[in-house]
Amino acid sequence: MTELGAFLLSLVPLLALLVFLLLGRYPGCDAIVRLGDRLAASAASKPKAAARVRLPLPPRSFAPGGGLLLALGIAQRPPPLVAPA
Repeated sequence: MTELGAFLLSLVPLLALLVFLLLGRYPGCDAIVRLGDRLAASAASKPKAAARVRLPLPPRSFAPGGGLLLALGIAQRPPPLVAPA
């Protein structure tokens, strides 16, 4: 009986959500609207992008990096010396 009780207990939130949706209530809808209003109000109070000063970008480096650096390092290595027999 405990397995059936645990199974039914895990179905309670799903059934409650299904009942709310069938009755036309959408849980969390008001919270989403409030969050959107709050984000819109904070975006309106921030300074405009034109008023901000942009710093110049650093110069682009054309040096190889990562896997290409390893590949170039291996490719420029001479073949191993052959020991005299």
